[in-house]
Amino acid sequence: MVQVWYMDTEETDQRLEHHRNPPAYLELDDLYQKTGVEYFKINADEYQSDNTLTELRAKRGYTYDDEITCSEKCLPDYANKLKAFFTEHLHTDEEIRLILEGSGYFDVRDNEDNWLRIKVVKGDLIIIPAGIYHRFTLDTNNFIRTRRYFVGEPVWAPHNRPADEMDCRKSYIKHQSENFVQFNKV
Repeated sequence: MVQVWYMDTEETDQRLEHHRNPPAYLELDDLYQKTGVEYFKINADEYQSDNTLTELRAKRGYTYDDEITCSEKCLPDYANKLKAFFTEHLHTDEEIRLILEGSGYFDVRDNEDNWLRIKVVKGDLIIIPAGIYHRFTLDTNNFIRTRRYFVGEPVWAPHNRPADEMDCRKSYIKHQSENFVQFNKV
């Protein structure tokens, strides 16, 4: 099950947990209200026939998917890719990730610009809304295998912060000010 907490401000190894002292955890409902990030539990071993995923794909129009493995052994240009993933950015489309193996962290900004760390493990599916500032890193296991879902052909263009003038960011801020009431919720 996914865990979410407020991050400390230390700039040590990004793959560490980075809890505040004392740790400050969030419930999934709070994560959604502060960020619009959605969470679903999926049977990763039988994801092709998982009812929740099938319903999500139909309702949200996810017509394309692929798989990516992030590890030093499997990812070409590993060090530079991890650096790029960890650079704060946003996308014009949702970012949908189902964890099939391994673990890692998605960091997202809340409504007060604090970092929230989302630990994902096998079976976790998260949907990061378009326009939210976020980043990704592996944890100390240095391995994750995920399915990525897209509406139509994949567009995975990161727009590094600042990108506040982008329409997707403006739309995100509007929904955030409304606590994401009825925002894409399936």
